[in-house]
Amino acid sequence: MEREVRIIGAPTDYGANRRGVDMGPSAIRYAGLADELRAAGADVTDTGDLLVPTAETRDPSVDEPKEEGRNAKFVREVEDVSLRLADQVAEAIDDGGVPLVLGGDHSIAIGCLSGSGRDADIGAIWFDAHGDYNTPETSPSGNIHGMPLAAALAHRDLADVEWANAPGLQEENVVWVGLRSLDEAERKGIRESEATAFTMSDIDEHGMSEIIDQALEIATDGVDGIHVSLDLDWLDPNEAPGVGTPVHGGATYREAHYALERVAEYDEEHDVLRSMDAVEVNPVLDEHNQTAKLATELAASALGKRIL
Repeated sequence: MEREVRIIGAPTDYGANRRGVDMGPSAIRYAGLADELRAAGADVTDTGDLLVPTAETRDPSVDEPKEEGRNAKFVREVEDVSLRLADQVAEAIDDGGVPLVLGGDHSIAIGCLSGSGRDADIGAIWFDAHGDYNTPETSPSGNIHGMPLAAALAHRDLADVEWANAPGLQEENVVWVGLRSLDEAERKGIRESEATAFTMSDIDEHGMSEIIDQALEIATDGVDGIHVSLDLDWLDPNEAPGVGTPVHGGATYREAHYALERVAEYDEEHDVLRSMDAVEVNPVLDEHNQTAKLATELAASALGKRIL
């Protein structure tokens, strides 16, 4: 199944607390992304990277919410990147392509979801160790890479941050797969939401096959398509060491490939994949570009690469 895959780099580290993740798009490309995608039958177009000033040239406190108890860094910078990225994602979809956005930290998902859900109802599958459901009120760190889903879903004190909200994203069609590290406020928010959360314990109990099939059914129910967000810390650090917030007990190499291969199979049957991101690859922390290589392989699996 040949399709255009449009690669968009978003080399940000505004949302993270470990430097180096802004080099993720370059590391993923260097690991052979275009060749992997062509092997999957894709017609590949690479639009290069968004122009993103380095964090050292910016003040993280400028335009930060000033109310007591609110904590968010680099708000102005994340807004700028998100708005420009949303336009590029929407344009790629309008042109008949599938945008594959390379992070950078996970704050880029704000722009991905906004662009993918422009003039469409969408669901999302969130492959991640973390919930990314904090807000400026609940975040211990103020790092926006821990807030993109809350922002997109206009959760709590982010409801009035219009640039970050994605009205096309339907909460009941959001599914986390592989959670294993949540802050207490996040845990409460996820329980109270209409979204679905599958933890690593669920995968242990039921197997990846059953979990990913349920996730696909939930995410695609009644929507125009889905966004797939792949945070490389979803995998166990033995598989993906080059991430800023590693958590032991993650998905194995084969579990991850199976899940993304199943996304591709489901897409072939139902034409549901609108957009995808691969984020949080930090080559400074990586070993022999292992994590970036894994990101290329998993993206190719999601976009149709097969063993046979």
